[in-house]
Amino acid sequence: MGTIKPWLAAALLGTAVAFGPAAALAAKDTFSIGAVLEPPHLDPTAGAAAAIDEVVHINVFEGLVRLDERGQIQPLLAESWTVSDDGLTYTFKLHGGVTFHDGTTFDSADVKYSFSRAVAPNSVNAQKGLFAPIKSIETPDPLTVVLTLEKPAGQLLFNLTWGDAVIVAPESAGEAEKTKPVGTGPFTFKEWVKGDRVELVRNDAYWGEKPALASATFKFIADPAAALQAILAGDLDAFSNFPAPENLPQLEADPRFKVAIGTTEGETILAMNNGAKPFNDIRVRRAVAHAIDRQAVIDGQFGYGTPIGSHFAPHAPGYLDLTDRYPYDPDAAKALLTEAGYPDGFKTVLMLPPPPYARRGGEIIAAMLADVGIKAEIVPLEWAQWLDQVFKNKAYGMTIVSHTEPMDISIYARDNYYFNYDNAAFKELMAKIDATTDQAERTALYGDAQRMIAEDSVNAFLFQLPQYGVWNAKVEGLWTDRPFQVNDLTKVHWTE
Repeated sequence: MGTIKPWLAAALLGTAVAFGPAAALAAKDTFSIGAVLEPPHLDPTAGAAAAIDEVVHINVFEGLVRLDERGQIQPLLAESWTVSDDGLTYTFKLHGGVTFHDGTTFDSADVKYSFSRAVAPNSVNAQKGLFAPIKSIETPDPLTVVLTLEKPAGQLLFNLTWGDAVIVAPESAGEAEKTKPVGTGPFTFKEWVKGDRVELVRNDAYWGEKPALASATFKFIADPAAALQAILAGDLDAFSNFPAPENLPQLEADPRFKVAIGTTEGETILAMNNGAKPFNDIRVRRAVAHAIDRQAVIDGQFGYGTPIGSHFAPHAPGYLDLTDRYPYDPDAAKALLTEAGYPDGFKTVLMLPPPPYARRGGEIIAAMLADVGIKAEIVPLEWAQWLDQVFKNKAYGMTIVSHTEPMDISIYARDNYYFNYDNAAFKELMAKIDATTDQAERTALYGDAQRMIAEDSVNAFLFQLPQYGVWNAKVEGLWTDRPFQVNDLTKVHWTE
């Protein structure tokens, strides 16, 4: 190839000295994170799937307020708020200079539009009840929103942290939001390759502190073995809810990775259709509860998880340990079934969504139920099928699912919810809680609520879902605990 002239060699050496080390020291600004479930769409105001929020909430869409990693309410699009002495009026002051990703201006009219849309007769919002206390919405100026309530609602601010309460613009809301989401967040949507990934890029026009990451990719990998290989090969930088807990010891021993076992808001339950035979009989539901060895189910998740006896997170203020209400007792289960008219048991269907905790737990629970005469046919479902058949149409006998919304015991007071639980006394209790602003009194009332649904054995309460975090040891800013269903990328950065 010939020789390099001495002057050219010197110039090339100077270039390497000048630019080589600087380039080598430049921090990486791309990031890839694994997720087990692919969302059915990308509009958090139009679906119940946690997988939607896990991709776009906080990253693409924002609400007036949010939760931080400790589960504390923090300002977001609202820079501040005040509450009247009677608890009926909430006045929010909004940040100025905020725009949506399409360039349209964010102001109080967008808040009024979003909340009014959520409760409209044709609303597809999965959590319309979050907005039920609101009597009226006033917008005295572009940066002020005044919510007037029907009655005091101590849970209102907490409700507004949900993904279902993010703010959307009338210019972009609708069907298009499901595939090309437009929010105010620090990342903008770039591309969704169905069956593979969603790509986000940094919003350089973001109104707040801009993220360190220039781009982030969510890769959907449901298979535990494939998830492990993707992490080991470096194809993924992180997996916030790693689906192969059996491999965590291997990853803990590898200095390339950090393994963090945290908590979630996920109450994992064996849900029963209280509105259909035989589960409309409390004796049958109690029999099911006695037939299940919670610790064995947890051991089937490789020992991770905290037993629960009601629908309440063990780390939440006011938690009651009610796990001894229905101890594992197959003989008691058989006696209750006989009393209910099923001495030989019965047949039912156990519909299982894709997450490993459901599929693994379902096999174990089906065997336990068989020991007391309940023959549960396992029917695996994809997530969209589960949402349609179980959640929407209530065409099921039993299912296993983790409810990852924060402080969501109020779902047992909803009419026509998929449990088909209808208890006027519980509804009255939840209304009393919602109207109570004194924290100590609310905590005591939450204890009453936990006892009531445990006594009614609405569902068989299994365990609190752990957070299996695995990521590159050079990555910082990911959450160990997940107090709500997001993968917050706003503080994620590389240390190299």
